[in-house]
Amino acid sequence: MPYMLSCDSTTDLTLAQYAALDLHYVSLHFLLDGKEYPDDYGQSLPMKTFFDAMAAGATTWTSQVTTGEFELYFRQFLEQGSDILHVSLSSGLSGCYHSACAARDMLLEEFPERKIIVVDSLCGSGGAAILMLEAARQRDAGRTMEETAAWIEARRLHVHHWLFTPELAYFVRGGRVSAAAGWIGTLLRLCPVIEANCEGKLIPREKIRGKQRALRVLVEKMVSYAEGGMAYDGPCHISHADNLADAEQLAGMIEEKFPQLRGRIVINTVGTTLGSHCGPGMVALFFYGTERGR
Repeated sequence: MPYMLSCDSTTDLTLAQYAALDLHYVSLHFLLDGKEYPDDYGQSLPMKTFFDAMAAGATTWTSQVTTGEFELYFRQFLEQGSDILHVSLSSGLSGCYHSACAARDMLLEEFPERKIIVVDSLCGSGGAAILMLEAARQRDAGRTMEETAAWIEARRLHVHHWLFTPELAYFVRGGRVSAAAGWIGTLLRLCPVIEANCEGKLIPREKIRGKQRALRVLVEKMVSYAEGGMAYDGPCHISHADNLADAEQLAGMIEEKFPQLRGRIVINTVGTTLGSHCGPGMVALFFYGTERGR
């Protein structure tokens, strides 16, 4: 390939897609009851085991990729004579982007003949998957690394992220919901509907009572914002945290509203890093739409 296309492990692709499209990823890390694992798409710890442990009360913690880890990761491709386009998890969610930039700056002094471009996706999960799949198509069509990077930067804020979770405790721990609001929300069975804003941060937008209403709200958001309105025929991804039933129900609801998507919606499990912060039961929807606001 003319250049190596890379991302963080928080992109909800499958290992088969990575292999088929010649994509590469660097693993973040998570701790489960004090034991550390790489976020490697269930290879070190099956996803079902991870979410079952969370549901049973296990404690989880996550850590980003360090500058040193990025240096080792990038170096292997530079030594093979490859340039690198790395698409990072949103800087609004993690410091991975800044670590990758620091590693890039150090390595380019050692490999001045090579090129490394690091792009802040301002996306995560299925939103980052949408960007990476198109980036692979552009690379394979002969677009230069600079052209592909420019396309990602131009389109990243048009990738909508809408999600809900029935488990408020994880958002309380992450500081996105207060402890008092979390207690009241749990008592009232509230499912906050959350959006990724223009800074790539997750912002609670609505407090919905019950999962069924939350699913309908996600569909309403797509109706309101999708490019081309009800004629939308672009990519649509759904990620879930051990909640395939609700993910499939959401896909069916979207297909009723957007008939040109019938049979084309991609459903995947969210990874362990992002899953640690949203908790079991989360369902997220991703599609192209109007530019994200604050």
